[in-house]
Amino acid sequence: MSDFRQRALDYHELPKPGKISVELSTSAATVDDLALAYSPGVAEPVREIAADPNAAYRYTAKGNMVAVISNGTAILGLGNLGPLASKPVMEGKALLFKRFAGLDSIDIEVKHRTTEEFINTVASIADTFGGINLEDIKAPECFEIEKELIKRCKVPVFHDDQHGTAIVTAAGMLNALEIQGKDIRDIKVVCLGAGAAAVACMELLIKCGAQREKIYMLDRQGIIHTRRKTLTEHKALFANNTDKRTLEDAMDGADVFVGVSGPDLLPPEALALMAPNPIVFACSNPDPEIKPELAHEVRNDLIMATGRSDYPNQVNNVLCFPFIFRGALDVRASQINDEMKVAAVEAIRSVSKMPVPEEVLKASNSESLSFGKDYIIPKPMDPRLCKTIASAVAKAAIDSGVAQLNELPSDYE
Repeated sequence: MSDFRQRALDYHELPKPGKISVELSTSAATVDDLALAYSPGVAEPVREIAADPNAAYRYTAKGNMVAVISNGTAILGLGNLGPLASKPVMEGKALLFKRFAGLDSIDIEVKHRTTEEFINTVASIADTFGGINLEDIKAPECFEIEKELIKRCKVPVFHDDQHGTAIVTAAGMLNALEIQGKDIRDIKVVCLGAGAAAVACMELLIKCGAQREKIYMLDRQGIIHTRRKTLTEHKALFANNTDKRTLEDAMDGADVFVGVSGPDLLPPEALALMAPNPIVFACSNPDPEIKPELAHEVRNDLIMATGRSDYPNQVNNVLCFPFIFRGALDVRASQINDEMKVAAVEAIRSVSKMPVPEEVLKASNSESLSFGKDYIIPKPMDPRLCKTIASAVAKAAIDSGVAQLNELPSDYE
């Protein structure tokens, strides 16, 4: 057994199993405390909530609670290993919510026979929470699940594998384009992968200005084009009217490569075909579509990002999902809409351009960091992320009319 594998197992087992626990937020030391906490005192907030459901935000933990829910059909890069096997990942998401945004979170793993059963289960428990974070659900079911739950739930529902990846990708991409002197409206984009993350990334880049007809999306059969049959609804959105068929065809003259597929799928020869000053986001985890060392050997003019923490420019969902929920819950948003996602993109971009504090350098084992080719995305440990992103998201929720509270919390100032 490798040393890292044993350390990972020990981390999850010791000093007690798991990564999260429940703690009391109020006194329970005396008989009087217990009379207030449970019977008979608990009857008073029950009556208040029965009369006005919004009172749940006043008298319970609902407003600071996120459910992390999965069916285990697409766990990390491991595939469909089932709900129970996804529990360490879901506990990990709960840990990140608490660590980075102070949000309480509980993981819920759902067994079901049909997509409808999963949707019904989540919809039935949604009112318990301030928000629902969907995780590790395979495509194309994830699209239907999120769409239906957004319709049926009164609290924000967010599939992080889609939108968290897309938001961080878009923020890093816009900064990389700025550094490389390219206009998003003019770029040719190659996207290797056609699952949930790929579709969400490309749709958000389009909302930021990219042209759909200049995007070439590839799945296992090659370029998705208009003469292919039996395309899913979401692949059909990216069917390009082209005679190009292969990755090499698509990469010829491309400005941007986004990989959300698998390890070592971008050959050096294909990278060499890209336009001057290319941008490569090779985000397959744990092994990217092309190793950064090899990519830099082939092209000395590129900006490179991966999903790994041991290389510059890590595309990491933790840069956004805790703070998006923080902002959404703080103004009681009913959903996380496109305006809030774009606000998060711009907020992440802005943090990249700020001087980096010493504490962030120390936490990231860096001697210096400044906006440029090796620093287009902030480090996850940057304490400015929470307030910057949460306030931008909360303001966008208010401005777009999905917030129940129309003032930002005082601590955002």
